[in-house]
Amino acid sequence: MGKVIGERVLRKEDTRFLTGKGRYTDDLNRPNQAYAYVLRSPMAHAKIASIDTEDAKQADGVLAVLTGKDHADAGFGGLPCGWLIHNKDGSPMHEPPHPSLVADRVRHVGDNVAVVIAETKAQAKAAAQMIMVDYEELPVVPDITAAIADGAPKVWDDTPVGNRCYDWHIGEKDPTDAAFAKAKHVVSIDLVNQRLIPNAMEPRAAIGEYDPSTDDHTLWTTSQNPHLIRLLIGAFTMQIPEHKLRIIAPDVGGGFGSKIYHYAEEVLVLWASKVVGRPVKWTAERSESFITDAHGRDHISHAELAIDDKGKFLGLRVSTKANMGAYLSTFASAVPTYLYGTLLSGVYVIPAIYAEVEAVFTNTTAVDAYRGAGRPEATYLLERLVTKAARELGIDEVELRRRNVIQPDQFPYQTPVALEYDVGEFEKCLDVALEQVDYANFEKRREEAKSRGMLRGIGMSLYVEACGLAPSALAGAIGARAGLYESGTIRVNPTGNVTVFTGTHSHGQGHETTFAQLVADQLGIPVESVEVKHGDTSNTAFGMGSYGSRSLPVGGSALWKAGEKIIAKGRKIAAHILEASVDDVEFVDGEFRVKGTDKKMLFAEVAFSAYVPHNYPLEELEPGLEESAFYDPKNFTFPGGCHVVEVEIDPETGVTKVVDVAVADDVGKVINPMIVDGQIHGGLAQGIGQALLEHAKYDEQGQLLTGSYMTYTMPRAADFPFFKVGNHVTHCTHNPLGSKGCGEVGAIGVPPAVINAVINALEPEGVTDIEMPATPERVWRALNEAKKA
Repeated sequence: MGKVIGERVLRKEDTRFLTGKGRYTDDLNRPNQAYAYVLRSPMAHAKIASIDTEDAKQADGVLAVLTGKDHADAGFGGLPCGWLIHNKDGSPMHEPPHPSLVADRVRHVGDNVAVVIAETKAQAKAAAQMIMVDYEELPVVPDITAAIADGAPKVWDDTPVGNRCYDWHIGEKDPTDAAFAKAKHVVSIDLVNQRLIPNAMEPRAAIGEYDPSTDDHTLWTTSQNPHLIRLLIGAFTMQIPEHKLRIIAPDVGGGFGSKIYHYAEEVLVLWASKVVGRPVKWTAERSESFITDAHGRDHISHAELAIDDKGKFLGLRVSTKANMGAYLSTFASAVPTYLYGTLLSGVYVIPAIYAEVEAVFTNTTAVDAYRGAGRPEATYLLERLVTKAARELGIDEVELRRRNVIQPDQFPYQTPVALEYDVGEFEKCLDVALEQVDYANFEKRREEAKSRGMLRGIGMSLYVEACGLAPSALAGAIGARAGLYESGTIRVNPTGNVTVFTGTHSHGQGHETTFAQLVADQLGIPVESVEVKHGDTSNTAFGMGSYGSRSLPVGGSALWKAGEKIIAKGRKIAAHILEASVDDVEFVDGEFRVKGTDKKMLFAEVAFSAYVPHNYPLEELEPGLEESAFYDPKNFTFPGGCHVVEVEIDPETGVTKVVDVAVADDVGKVINPMIVDGQIHGGLAQGIGQALLEHAKYDEQGQLLTGSYMTYTMPRAADFPFFKVGNHVTHCTHNPLGSKGCGEVGAIGVPPAVINAVINALEPEGVTDIEMPATPERVWRALNEAKKA
């Protein structure tokens, strides 16, 4: 068979998706199924003085009403945080309880107060409105500024210092201060990386089913990470033995990080099923998703860059305040620390870096990883700062980047903030992107736009990210409470077709195609002969799911290693049958060949022999042809690249139109270019959405002002030009595939490029700064204030 790695193979899974045959959690219905509805707090901060459920219990169709007291009486644990961060003094972060139902005090709008189980969803919802809750309002902490104010009310009474969850640092302070002392120039910037709401197409849903005859529990859930959910339910929230708990994540309609985490509703439906003796289903309404799905970003930062008289970077100082929300979500604590601070060197040689991060609690929805998770925040800070430095120093921003970018002969490159990059050619990515956007002729386009009364600007960013979090031992040493390996199994059937089982999970990435290509290429069989299974803890080895662009570099590497075991066993089988030494048998293009002869066996023939072992080395090998492998990476992978954006702004309305986007990404070895392009397109859409449109805003009472699509502005297809997607590939040096990951690069590189372009367009009018999102109102106001000045 021909090689299929690198081919634009059409997605195998699209047949069912495009014909309406996908099976999402809400599509599933169990026999005799009941429905759950969660009563949520309408207040951001209040004591529960009393709760009366009697009328609700008597309502039509109601089977049970459960409250926080019932949850406590059941002895359930709270939703755990999966990453322990230590303060500067070595003490652990403050880690408050996170019950699935609160009993005494609500801490954000949407906090879970009670759950009603009824014959229909409508009956459950109607009964929930009959529950009488007496709330005693408490002072609200709606944002970071309020949380760190002197005398601020406390979200948690027992936090040792104000509303602080932790204060963390990375890098060396004294060398960084020394670098600033000898600097010719110091450029500073203040930035807000605003809060976002993920808004996956499919709302979260869960079905719990308990079988009293076997004591088995089954949970269907919209999860990116079914094995982790089983672990957390088994070890923390419900203490169900894992061999009695099965988690199934069927087709999942997008996640962007928001479906990694263990949510309360997963506990509630399993618990309710046991209480009422029937399967129980819950599906979020979109309004619930806005206030209960983990949000993303929400940083306030001050940064300073020290530069010498030749335009070389000497040092970087960063101070960031990060919003955790009211509770710690599963990986929340890691995002502003090890996924952010470790990337502050970016693609540049910066000899000294010191960063401080203070994480605070507020009376808002929990904040956790959202596409990019810390890496977009680091890139936005650094690339906005570099562009500002170029402007203040009077150096072309391309030239300033070239002077400071890490060169190929400097790899492996040890940054001052823990990470060691293995490989990269960032300046070549810059060259590719600039050529695609025709950077040399930009001023002509600016003049043409000016003739039409429009303001045209160009902006860029260089970025590097860390993917495939690893290795487990290192991650554990810095606070991770789980391993970060991946597993894979390849089962060769007797006739030579293959079933692949992976611990990763696909929720739009195309794993069923990419992994099929990977295995088909390695084993020399048609892609159509490979089927990929995932998402069910009963038929896959323990895996860590999909997030952080880890599926191919970690999950794919596990499958590759399993494939190597298949080939090694196949060589032994073929050697026995062909009466040759194992050392003389080679595997090429799906055939086991004896070197120097015409003797050979097809892959399918060896597979058949493994299951019908009439002529088989039984004294050496067991029958069958199935192998598993675990892969624990030696290091992160480091995708990187350059994004360049052009915008036109109508000064009369403030409307910004993105007119050109050119990107050159290095994602390592590419298995399917079409799928990689799709991933980059999706990331670009979300990154542009953040830069220009999206913002989750709370008022002073902690009410979400942007709780629907009427007020939370999502980008649409008409908001984008045709993206120019280029690449310049270097292969990861430490995994067997050479792949790095591609799922997040678009969302990481493009936001600062957009804002830099907007400022470039506005600068001739006297505007030198603008915050995300650069909405029409914000742009119009900035222009008019500049005119007054």
